[in-house]
Amino acid sequence: MTAQMPLRDVLDAIGNTPIVELTKVVPANSARVLVKLESLNPTGSYKDRMARSVIEEAEKRGTLKPGMTVVEATGGSTGSALAFICAVKGYNFTVVSSDAYAEEKLKTMAAFGADVVIVHSPSGKVTKDLIPAMQAKAAEISKREGYWNADQFSNPDVLIGYQGMGKELLAQVPEGIDAFCGAVGGAGMTMGVATVLKGKGRQCHVTLLEPASSPAITKGYGGQHSVEGVGIGFLPKVLDKALYDDAMAIEEDEARVMCRRLAREEGILAGTSTGLNVVAALQIAQRLGPGKVVVTVACDTGLKYVRGPLYDTDN
Repeated sequence: MTAQMPLRDVLDAIGNTPIVELTKVVPANSARVLVKLESLNPTGSYKDRMARSVIEEAEKRGTLKPGMTVVEATGGSTGSALAFICAVKGYNFTVVSSDAYAEEKLKTMAAFGADVVIVHSPSGKVTKDLIPAMQAKAAEISKREGYWNADQFSNPDVLIGYQGMGKELLAQVPEGIDAFCGAVGGAGMTMGVATVLKGKGRQCHVTLLEPASSPAITKGYGGQHSVEGVGIGFLPKVLDKALYDDAMAIEEDEARVMCRRLAREEGILAGTSTGLNVVAALQIAQRLGPGKVVVTVACDTGLKYVRGPLYDTDN
């Protein structure tokens, strides 16, 4: 292994994550299934990519200046990533989140110095009304003098960070990627990657994923679920129908079972959205058969969820 020289700062540790082939959970007579390990970004998720691009593009335009406070509504991984970027760059950060999300995420944001504002979820779950309520609170706060709303659900700058992931995938899988699938929250990751995988005449089938209990893309309505970071209950503004071929709704229980299988059989500790990604990737791999390549993403580290029921040993 070639030794790596010291990085300029921790921001340069974002990206260039490895990709691994699943060998235990993939059924016989299936396509190869490759998973990009985004848990190896500094805050443990692929959100570091978009957080950096959102902040740095705003800096270039002059809409974000030294001394200002960044505001965002987020379930946690985006908040942790933005809190990390703001800490390195010297911005204050106010995050609007909810007690529906993992305590580990809320504490991580605070550890990076964020001011965490909580919107209560009576059910303790993500509902179709929760994220709009968080967005409204963030918009209210951002009207204050010296505040700037990152607005991940509407900000096209999120795509720039994720296009880097797409370029890495092309380099890591030179034989070609036949299919790519990913769960959708704000849709930045899937759209950014798809822009690259479908560029320059490339043929790659892109499938969007969502929890079956909140099928906003597949059936047109939101619902209640516990898959953090995805299934926001409405169509994200950056969603581009020209960049994906179809969408699938995956049962949350199947995703949770897959998370435990990934940990115990493949050594990959990840959250429920990753389980959802892999369940879908295996279905696609069975449909495509041998000789094809399916790629998906391990969105974040399962260390964020060990206090909850996901990895209970009696499951």
